[in-house]
Amino acid sequence: MASAGLGGLRSGAKRHRMKQARRMKCAGWAIVFAAALACAAGADSARQGVRMNEKTIQTGFINRSVAVAGIERRYVVYVPHEYTPDKAWPLILFLHGAGERGDDGLLQTEVGIGHAIRLNPGRFPCLVVMPQCPKDVWWHEVPEHITAALADALKAYRADPERIYLTGLSMGGFGTWIYGAAHVDTFAAFMPICGGGNPDDAAKLATRPIWAFHGADDDTVPPEKSREMVEAVRKAGGPVQYTEYPGTGHNSWDNAYGDPAAIPWLLKQRKTAPGEHGSGNNPKKP
Repeated sequence: MASAGLGGLRSGAKRHRMKQARRMKCAGWAIVFAAALACAAGADSARQGVRMNEKTIQTGFINRSVAVAGIERRYVVYVPHEYTPDKAWPLILFLHGAGERGDDGLLQTEVGIGHAIRLNPGRFPCLVVMPQCPKDVWWHEVPEHITAALADALKAYRADPERIYLTGLSMGGFGTWIYGAAHVDTFAAFMPICGGGNPDDAAKLATRPIWAFHGADDDTVPPEKSREMVEAVRKAGGPVQYTEYPGTGHNSWDNAYGDPAAIPWLLKQRKTAPGEHGSGNNPKKP
C-alpha cells in the first residue's frame, strides 16, 4: 500500500509539473501576444507621429472614433505640437477624395492635407479634423459623418468658433461646395480643390471668402466644374478667388496645400471680420 501510495504521489507530482509547464507555456504565449499588440500600436503611433508635448497632451495625428447611427466611425485629428487648451485654436475640416474611402481611419491622412502636414508641420498651426467617408458612398450622401466628427473634435479640443474652415479635394472638393452651402454658418472660409457644386447655392456661399483650385488638364473632374461655381459666386457678389494650374491634371491638391500663401490666407479669415482676399498664385478667371 505504501508503494502504491508513493506511486500515486509521484504520478500526482508529475501531473502537477505538466500542468505547471502548460500554464507557463500559455503565459509565455500571452506575453508574446501582448508584446506584438504593443509593437503594432507603437508602430501605428509612430506612423501617425503621435508624441507628448510639454503639457503632456498627445499631439500629431490622433485616432478617434464617434458613433454615427449606432456605428463607431473612425476619424483623425491633427493636433499641432504647440497645442494647449489655454487658448482657442483655428480648426480646418478636411474632406478626402474617393480613393481614401473606407473604415481604417488612416487612409484619409495619407493624401492631401495630411501629406502636406507631414512635409511641413510648421505651416499648420491649427487643429485639422479628418473624417473618413464609408466605401461606395459620397460625402453628400453621409453629411452626418462630417457633422459627428467635427462635433466630437470640438468637444475634445479647444477651437475658435470664429475660425473654423472647410477644405477638400476631388470628391471632397464637391463635398466642400455642397456641405459648405448647407452649413455656411459653421465656417469662416472655404477652400475647395478640383471639385464642383450646385450654382444655385452661390448666394449662400457668397457670404464667406472662398479660394478654389483646379488643374487645367484635369480629365477626372473637368476644371469647368470649378469655373462654374466660381463664376456663380462672383455673380452673387461673393469674395472668391480661383487658381488654375496650367499643365496640371487631377492632382492639383499638392500644389494647393503646398502653396505658401494658401493656408496663411485661410487662417486669417474670421466669421465676423473676414481678412483680405489676395489674388493667389497663378490666378485664372473662368
